[in-house]
Amino acid sequence: MRWFSSAQDDPALRTVRPGLSFAFFNALTWQIGIGTPMVLFAEQLGASPAQVGLAYAWVFVLTPVQVLSTALLPHYGFKRVMLGGWRMRSVFLVVPMVLAVIAGMWGPRTWMVQALVWSVFLFCFFRAIGVSAITPWLYAIVPASVRGRYFASDQYLAGIAGVLTLLVCAGLFALLPVYSALLVQYGIAVAGSLLSYRALRQLPDAPRPRPISLAEVARATPRHLLTPSPFRRYLLLALWFSVVTTPIAPFGAYYLKVGPGLSLSAIMLFEVVRYLGVILAAWVLARRIDATGARPFMLLGLAIYAIVAAFWWFYLRLDGAWVGGVFGSYFLVGVATSCWGIASLNYLPKIVSEAERPLMVSIHGAVTSLCGGLAPIVWGWFLRTQSTTGAGLDVAVFGWFFVSGLVSACFLSWLAARIPEDRSVSVEPLMIGNAVLRPMRAMTYLVNLVDVRRGESSTSAAPPAPSPGDDTVDDRRT
Repeated sequence: MRWFSSAQDDPALRTVRPGLSFAFFNALTWQIGIGTPMVLFAEQLGASPAQVGLAYAWVFVLTPVQVLSTALLPHYGFKRVMLGGWRMRSVFLVVPMVLAVIAGMWGPRTWMVQALVWSVFLFCFFRAIGVSAITPWLYAIVPASVRGRYFASDQYLAGIAGVLTLLVCAGLFALLPVYSALLVQYGIAVAGSLLSYRALRQLPDAPRPRPISLAEVARATPRHLLTPSPFRRYLLLALWFSVVTTPIAPFGAYYLKVGPGLSLSAIMLFEVVRYLGVILAAWVLARRIDATGARPFMLLGLAIYAIVAAFWWFYLRLDGAWVGGVFGSYFLVGVATSCWGIASLNYLPKIVSEAERPLMVSIHGAVTSLCGGLAPIVWGWFLRTQSTTGAGLDVAVFGWFFVSGLVSACFLSWLAARIPEDRSVSVEPLMIGNAVLRPMRAMTYLVNLVDVRRGESSTSAAPPAPSPGDDTVDDRRT
């Protein structure tokens, strides 16, 4: 109940309460603007798998923009950078609305797909600029005594908004003509963006950090990437996992539309089931991961991915005849994603030193996000067909995609079983919002070169590193 207490009941949260409104309304935007509704819109306009993969990947591959944008914080401050990025990204949500109107009147055209892909690029570009400020800004303004409760509330409200958005989208696809439904959905996304921007404006600013030496970060990063260590060993595992799993969501939805020809509302319900799997697994992990350690849940996630890959290989051979099994596969994908994502956030702080933890956590987020984002682009080119309309997917190649996923899951399980984990070491996990709903995309928020723990910036910093016994580390969010 204290999550929803009033300003009078909980004065410590009074000044930062608009941040919780931001978490709720922002989920309305990203769930539509860079999620499955965007993928289905692109397919409806005649996009090829390569174009869908490119649009879906922008949020990941633009991570370097986020790194460079951190250098703006000492000059303009957290609030100005965040508001500037969020204000500009809202402009490019209008483009899909216009496309929905034109396509509904005169039908889809080839140029519309390109316009949609580039509008997503510009949305993600300015989003990356804003994201560079949000984590250190909130860490600086949320009182230490209530950070755990604040960020737990942040994740809870974002989860409610995200699932409700998916249900609304499914209902709109079922009740309205497709382009009318998309127009309303993107209207919801624009409203969410404007309301989240309004909430950000109500938050207090924080003192600007000191200048950041990106050159020093660039010099230190290769040392961590090239020097043999438990961190590098785990980073390679996480990188491989990200490459294997990131393309599943966009191309799964794309195939269900162009293959068996399922309705858009049914595909959105599959997404709801996937998120239910994520939420359930996160609830179970929170109760047991401290006792069992992170490694067993990594292995469980990989085993589930192997099962899902095997199912989809057989499902493709049945020409989409067993739709009921797809519900189960989506639920299992959600469970597996949550198992790996949350286990990773618990394991990573155990294998890096306290002094170098900030930069190493940032490296992990940047490398896994960037390489994972490249995977849909590469697979998109292989999955293309020779269809004159552009829409269509090579089912044989898609089958090999799942074969590679099955083999990768088995090999990664063998490697993960051999990574060291000292369960006697007690450290607080890295907590970031959206780790519950979208664990892979949430990794981009680990990239942060500002340390505000003592009002100073770190020349090799990322999100403030947790330390044993520190009860204020629940401060990482998305």
